[in-house]
Amino acid sequence: MKKRSKIFIYPITIFFIFVFISFLTNIQPGKEIGYNFIMYSIEMIKILPFVFILIGLFEVWVKRETVERHLGEKAGFIGYVWAILLGGTTIGPMLVALPVAYTLANKGARLSVVFTYIGAAAVCRIPMTIFEASYLGIKFTIIRYAVSVPLIILTSSILGKYLEEKKYKIIKGGE
Repeated sequence: MKKRSKIFIYPITIFFIFVFISFLTNIQPGKEIGYNFIMYSIEMIKILPFVFILIGLFEVWVKRETVERHLGEKAGFIGYVWAILLGGTTIGPMLVALPVAYTLANKGARLSVVFTYIGAAAVCRIPMTIFEASYLGIKFTIIRYAVSVPLIILTSSILGKYLEEKKYKIIKGGE
């Protein structure tokens, strides 16, 4: 087994042993962790197949030139706006945004725009915004957006430039 695989296998094995022992010895926090893991796994099984189908359709239907024009090097600031709008419409957990970000990068989007999409998917989702505004108020939501969105763009720009200077490339699957 590769060293890289062992790094992931040991913590996973320890987790399952802990949960198993918790059920045997009636340790309540361990049992709750086990139940939460099962419930989250069921939710992922419900969502992920549809997400991967949509990503597959995106891969086939959306041309590379379209992504490059709107999110690539020549898009300028409007690329960040598109990334925020796309991130705002992302549904489900953040786990959904990562394969979309990978696809965008493979289709020619700038790294900084991909990072902006990931940040926007975490912060600017429409369902989360509606929920937040109804409980914390519109004023709070507007202030949070006014602070968060510029910071997302700034940090993603800095990180994107840094990685481009270092000649960073996203490794395609299987390489």
